[in-house]
Amino acid sequence: MTPDIDRVSALMAEAAAAEIVPRFGKLAAGDIQEKGPNDLVTVADLAMEQRLTPALAALLPGSTVVGEEAVSSDAQIHDRLDGADPVWLIDPVDGTTNFTEGRPAIAVIVALVHHGRTVAGWIHDPLTGATATVEEGAGAWLDGTRLTVAPPPAEISAMTGALNFKYFPEEMRERVKSRRERVNTLRPLFCAGQEYLRLTRGEIHFAQFWRIKPWDHAAGVLLHREAGGYSARIVDGQPYRPTDREGGLLMTPDAQTWHALTETLFGPV
Repeated sequence: MTPDIDRVSALMAEAAAAEIVPRFGKLAAGDIQEKGPNDLVTVADLAMEQRLTPALAALLPGSTVVGEEAVSSDAQIHDRLDGADPVWLIDPVDGTTNFTEGRPAIAVIVALVHHGRTVAGWIHDPLTGATATVEEGAGAWLDGTRLTVAPPPAEISAMTGALNFKYFPEEMRERVKSRRERVNTLRPLFCAGQEYLRLTRGEIHFAQFWRIKPWDHAAGVLLHREAGGYSARIVDGQPYRPTDREGGLLMTPDAQTWHALTETLFGPV
C-alpha cells in the first residue's frame, strides 16, 4: 500500500522550492493571516497544501487527505482519520510563526495513516533540502543515512532536551517549570518537525509536547520509534496514535528513561 518513498520526498521538495523558499524572509504583511489567537497562516502554507493535496492523493488510489489548513476551514475533515481509507496528513509549513519572523526552524511534514496507524512519514527541511523518511519496519533515514537516537545517559540529570511549556495546563506547566533544572534544557525550536530531526540525529535525548495534532506528530513519532526511541502519552503512558486528540507526548531513548523522566518532570510533588 505504501507508495514510492522517494517520489513523495521529491513532491515535497519540489513544492517547497517553489512555494516556501522564495518567500522565506520576504513575506509582506498581506501574506500573513491569523486563523485564531496566536495561530497564523501564510500564503506559503495555503499554496503548499493546495499543491500537495492532489499530488499525494493521485499516488495512492482510494486515499484521502487531511491537511492542517483544510481542517482549520472545516473541522469535519479531521474525521477522515477514523475511516477505513488510507489518509495523507499534511503540515504544509510546520513552524509558521518562525517562518513569518524569518527564523529557519521550519519543516514540511507528511504522513500516511491506515486504520489509525502511521505506516510512513516524511519530514522535509525546505532551507537545507534534507528529507527524513520512515516506513514502518524499515528504519528511519535522512537522505540515505540511517538515523539513530542518542543512547540514554547514566543519570537523568544528564539528559538534554527541549522543554516546551506552550499549551500545557497551568498546574502542570508550573510544575515542570519548577523542575526544569533537574535536566539539561535547551530552547525549544517551536517546530515539531525540527525537534524530531534533532531527536533522531542524536542531538538531544528528549522532547515533550502537550498539543498532539496529527499533522505535527504522526510522521515524527514513527521516525523516532524506527530510530530506536520510545514515546508515550504523558497523561497515561499509552502509545500515541494519530487519532488521539489530547494527552501530551514525551519522547525519550527508551522505556526506562521515559518512566524516570516522567516521574522527574511530571510526577507528584
